[in-house]
Amino acid sequence: MTRTDLAEELHRRADADQRARNLWIETGEAEGLAQIDVDNTAWIKTVIAEHGWPGTALVGDRAADEAWLLVQHADRDPDFQSQALEHLKAAVEAGDAPARHLAYLTDRVLVAAGKRQIYGTQYADDGNGLRPQPVHDPDGLDERRAAMGLDSAAAYDQRMRRTYTT
Repeated sequence: MTRTDLAEELHRRADADQRARNLWIETGEAEGLAQIDVDNTAWIKTVIAEHGWPGTALVGDRAADEAWLLVQHADRDPDFQSQALEHLKAAVEAGDAPARHLAYLTDRVLVAAGKRQIYGTQYADDGNGLRPQPVHDPDGLDERRAAMGLDSAAAYDQRMRRTYTT
């Protein structure tokens, strides 16, 4: 698969992912979402195995964002997410992926493992509304977020509630 083919396939898969998620947010209809995630996870696994992390040098900025999105939504395979996190760390260190991607995936992996998140990116509905998952060292949260190119925890919280609360 050429670089252009990879980028175009990432665009197609990310578009399907986002259409299904937006439908779920708007209507509660999740039919097909699980299969999209399973298919995307299988595909992105092969991409990473063949090419390493699909960063900006390989696929461009937009497709690199989309590759991260597919891995972020690979929740049914937390072992893969952990392995992909190592590839992403190397890509960020090499300047081939944005630090914000690393913050989100780090938190996703930690929360899936039952640990406290570092950057405050992961939320869940605990039955009493949307809430951030527990955070390590809450007093240093905004400093850590800023170091990764993220906005403040308060601004993010407002955005999350606007997006995911009816």
